[in-house]
Amino acid sequence: MRAHPSPANESSAEEPPAPAADEASAGASAGAPEGGEHVGKTGRNLPLAVAVGAALGALVLLSLYTVKAIFLAVMVVFLFLGMRELAEAFRSRDIGVPFIPLATGMVGAPVVSYVWGPTATVAAVSLTILALLMTRMLDGSDGYVRDVAAGSLLAGYLVLMGGIVALLMRPDDGDHRTVIFIAITVASDTGGYFAGSFLGRHKLAPTISPKKTWEGVTGSAVMCMIVGGWLVWWLLDGGQIWQGVLVGLAAVVTATAGDLVESMVKRDLGIKDMGTLLPGHGGVMDRLDSLVATAPVVWLLLELFVPS
Repeated sequence: MRAHPSPANESSAEEPPAPAADEASAGASAGAPEGGEHVGKTGRNLPLAVAVGAALGALVLLSLYTVKAIFLAVMVVFLFLGMRELAEAFRSRDIGVPFIPLATGMVGAPVVSYVWGPTATVAAVSLTILALLMTRMLDGSDGYVRDVAAGSLLAGYLVLMGGIVALLMRPDDGDHRTVIFIAITVASDTGGYFAGSFLGRHKLAPTISPKKTWEGVTGSAVMCMIVGGWLVWWLLDGGQIWQGVLVGLAAVVTATAGDLVESMVKRDLGIKDMGTLLPGHGGVMDRLDSLVATAPVVWLLLELFVPS
C-alpha cells in the first residue's frame, strides 16, 4: 500500500436523467424546475444531486475505513432498498416476487462470502434461487414462471452483488479494493455525464436510452482509465498502472451495460425512475445499476492482476 485514499465523492453521476418526455433514460430525475432551483440543461438539479452524492460518499468511506462490518451493513441496507424498488416496479405489472427468500439471501450472501469466500457466494445465491422457486409454489401455478423469473433476476442482480462486494472487502487491503471499485464506477458515470452533456451528438442506443451518446461513453472510458490506473498503482502493493487502465477499460463496458439494462427494464415496465428516495438522483437502483454490473469484473481482474 502506498498511501491512504483521500475521501472521494461516491455519488454516481451517470448519464443525466431524462426530461419528462423520456420515460426510459438512465439516471435519476429531479423533476420539473421549481423557482430558485439550479437545474441544468439536462433537467437535473445538479447542486442537490452533488450534495446527496457527497453525503453518500462520506457515509461509504467512513463506514469502510472504520469497521468493515458497518460497511457491509450499509451495503445490505441499500441493496434491500433497491430490491424493494424493483419488487414494487414489478408489482405494477402484476409480477410478484417471493420476498422472504430474497431478503434472507440479501443478508446472508455478503456475510458468508466475507467469512468463507467465493464457494460460499455460489452456495448462497444458488440456495436463494432454490428457496424462491420452492416458496412461490405455495401460491399456485398461475404466473409461476413469470414470478420466479423475476425473482431469479433479483437474486442474480442484487444478492450476487452483495456477495461479490464482500469478496472485494475480504483481503487485508479489501478496503482499498472496494474504493477502487466504487471510484472507477463513479468515474465512468461522471465522465459520461459531462462528456455527453457538452459534446454528445451521436446516439449510442436510442431505442433503449435516448440520452446516451458515443461521446459520453468515450468520456467514461477516459475517466475510468485515468482513475483506474492511478488508484491501482497508488493503493495496491504490486499494482501497476497498466493493470488499472485495463480494469478501468473493462469497467466502462460493464457500467454502460448496467445503465442500459436498467433502462431496458424501466422501458419494459413503463416507468421513468425506480423511485424518489435520493433527491436529485431518483431511486436507489438509479444509483446502483452500474455498480451492480461492474462489481464482478473489477473483483475478478484485481484478483488476477494483484492476488490477495
